[in-house]
Amino acid sequence: MIANFTRALRLPFVTASVLPFILGSLIAKGDFNMRRFLLGLIAVAATHLSANLLNDYADSKSGVDWKDKRFFGFFGGSKLIQEKVFPENFYRNTAVVFSAIASLSVASLALIMKNASIVGYFVCILLFAWSYSAKPLQFSYRRLGEIVIFLLFGPAVVMGAYFIQTALFPDRQSFFLSLPAGFLVTAILFSNEVPDFLEDKEAGKFTWVSFLGPQKAYWVYYGLIAGAFLSIVLNFVYGYLTYCSLIAFIFAMLAIKAGGILKKHCFDKTRLIESSKLTIALHTLVCIVIIADLLICRKS
Repeated sequence: MIANFTRALRLPFVTASVLPFILGSLIAKGDFNMRRFLLGLIAVAATHLSANLLNDYADSKSGVDWKDKRFFGFFGGSKLIQEKVFPENFYRNTAVVFSAIASLSVASLALIMKNASIVGYFVCILLFAWSYSAKPLQFSYRRLGEIVIFLLFGPAVVMGAYFIQTALFPDRQSFFLSLPAGFLVTAILFSNEVPDFLEDKEAGKFTWVSFLGPQKAYWVYYGLIAGAFLSIVLNFVYGYLTYCSLIAFIFAMLAIKAGGILKKHCFDKTRLIESSKLTIALHTLVCIVIIADLLICRKS
């Protein structure tokens, strides 16, 4: 039961929001407020899990997850609805529970910070997170999902974490430092969309893969990766990161390999699992390098 619940939540993917949040929390020099950090972390993780659950619910309702009932782990949903382990309403109701947990954490932050604006920011983020999958907007069905994911897992979470620590918004430094995470999470999403392209198209779900088709989708993937590494250089030039951040370029080989798999095996879902794994590893390692830069190198 626990294993199925973890699978339904897609719990391992929560690093995609948690690591950028940690990054954003460390941008400000000076005192670090642990209580604010923990409440913000709960809000971010709960919102992410809520969106994951609603995504499975919406994709089941639209029929897209019924086109291929196999579970691949990294794309195509948790498939527990299709395997009749959990009903659709379980996903919807549990999504509401996690959004309530996030809301309570944000309300607590507003009281501690004596700043009600954080509630307004959170409501906007939650609406975008749910509208990624849910009607009436369904951004992920209208070639807008990638933009929403970039904004939510890049600027929103990093700048939000910085705001929680400093009460400053907007801020140029936190925006520029959010860009590598934003590009890399979008690359994860895009690499997961390639194997689902045929089923998505049949169900009327259109992603960025539809612009060039799966055979040439690797060009978009490489573009997102280039955006991530160029933004690291930009942060270095502006002085927001030190030379230590350039260590991240060592991991570019992971993206080169993943892009090669997308190019050669765009219709082989089993092989495409590896490209997803490589892109997730790239995001994790690059975020860790930037976090280490902010923690260690910037102080030396």
